[in-house]
Amino acid sequence: VRLVESAGGSVQAGGSLRLSCAASGYTLSSYCMVWSRQAPGKEREGVAAIDSAGSSTYTDTVKGRFTASKDNAKNTLKLQMNSLKPDDTAMYYCAAGAPMLCGLLPSRHPRDWRPLFAYWGQGTQVTVSS
Repeated sequence: VRLVESAGGSVQAGGSLRLSCAASGYTLSSYCMVWSRQAPGKEREGVAAIDSAGSSTYTDTVKGRFTASKDNAKNTLKLQMNSLKPDDTAMYYCAAGAPMLCGLLPSRHPRDWRPLFAYWGQGTQVTVSS
């Protein structure tokens, strides 16, 4: 299983970015997929999850601004990020886990997502300037 994130970058506050996560070695449509982020000096925290049926959930800090989606034909996960804020600056990671995990995440603190997922990408940096 391999996950590779791309398309991070620098943007001014209020701008948009769209991250990609390419999966190989398995079919991502069968897994619970998440996006998490880690800012310098802080713990990694989940921001969005999308289940095998394509239903997505978001943490409060990004709800209404971020949208997760899957392109099953390309085996790729996306994260559309709009109305970006300086607080969104972080390394962003995608991860894959057992399908049942997506049902557990709403009851878990976003900082508690990390140990639930076995497969992680290397991350892509997002920097938002004020």
